[in-house]
Amino acid sequence: MADPTRIVILGGGFAGVLAARRLERLCKKRSDVQVTLISRDNFLLMTPLMFEACTGTLELRHCSVSIRAFLRRTRFIEGIVQRIDLDGRIVHATWGEEGAAHQVPYDQLVLAMGAVTNTRQIPGSDLALPFKTLADVIVLRNHLIECLERADVETGPAARRRLLTLAVIGGGFVGSEVFGELSAFMDEIVRYYPRVRRDEMRLFLIQAGPHIMPEVPQSLADYAAGILLSRTGVQILTDTAVQSIEPGRVHLKDQIIEAETIVLSAGILPAPVVAELPLPKDRHGHLIVEGTMRCKDRPEIWAIGDCASIPDPHGNPYPKLAQFAMRQARTLADNLHAVLDGKSPVPFEFKMLGLMAALGHYKGLGTVFGVRVRGFFAWWLRRTYYLTVMPRWPQRIRIVADWTIALFFRPDISKVDLGREQVTRMREVG
Repeated sequence: MADPTRIVILGGGFAGVLAARRLERLCKKRSDVQVTLISRDNFLLMTPLMFEACTGTLELRHCSVSIRAFLRRTRFIEGIVQRIDLDGRIVHATWGEEGAAHQVPYDQLVLAMGAVTNTRQIPGSDLALPFKTLADVIVLRNHLIECLERADVETGPAARRRLLTLAVIGGGFVGSEVFGELSAFMDEIVRYYPRVRRDEMRLFLIQAGPHIMPEVPQSLADYAAGILLSRTGVQILTDTAVQSIEPGRVHLKDQIIEAETIVLSAGILPAPVVAELPLPKDRHGHLIVEGTMRCKDRPEIWAIGDCASIPDPHGNPYPKLAQFAMRQARTLADNLHAVLDGKSPVPFEFKMLGLMAALGHYKGLGTVFGVRVRGFFAWWLRRTYYLTVMPRWPQRIRIVADWTIALFFRPDISKVDLGREQVTRMREVG
């Protein structure tokens, strides 16, 4: 028998996992195809639910799904990709406690490695807290609670003021969601600290552009700003570029904000492994592929999700959103299957369904098929949608249980006990 065609997928996000699942179904009766997925984590993270995991509405594990439980025939490897040998068609990766080096050969390679927080734009960005992985959620949550614990016993006015100041850099869609949920979280948990008043807290949302949430119509952006500004201590600074970040300080053009908590949400960049490949890329480092998601110079290379620049029928790149990554995964799997059968792949085409954001305190906003929604209905609609797209019923039931409990009880403020070495390691692989 001839050796099977080796399809290797790199990345355990929506794009990679759903592509593997689709290939399983298409190739379930074929013994001539072997699918392998390599991911740094053994779970698929439902990123839109990270905000609620940070504030304690959801239990941390319930916003993720075990990849091994979701995939049935795919060979899964929990490892960290170091580099890709294009000429030798080999993926170099490390895994195991000792980080031993391994080689994984491929015939068809799917790049679905997602993106990382952009730390190149602002000097000192490495000192801020990112919000991209589950490890980031744990670190940020622990940090916020620790600041309140320290402020409850701190008597020095300057130190106390710094501990109770939060600055979120980046007022785009994700940054505004983070800020909305965190400001609501502070409203809820401050009652646990008798020596801390809510009006002592200062919460800054810093946006370089003229208004927050430029991805949505102006009326919705204004609505979001109104909701956020109605909360105690909130300030939204627009047309304000951050010059640099230092420990406990955010330098603006005409002022310095002293804040113990600095969260960075100023855009994303493709995964470094993808950015280093000697293949055509756009100015942001995304791998340029054809509409079929296939690399023109290397037809055995495919790319989807946040690490790829995929053109729509008009030649414009598709947005880097989960709803696109999920549909790209299906089309890519179909195209791979077609190529194995000697057929031609087809271009990916999809129109945006809409955008939805949560702002905390049962408030939300968004556009659904061009219709603008806001308030409680938008918040409920967002939750319902992400519940339906969450893989596996056991996970959906756990999420509903968490949401129900959160309606009747205050958020939990117990920190996740992590040693310094564990946090460092999680941030490095995250």
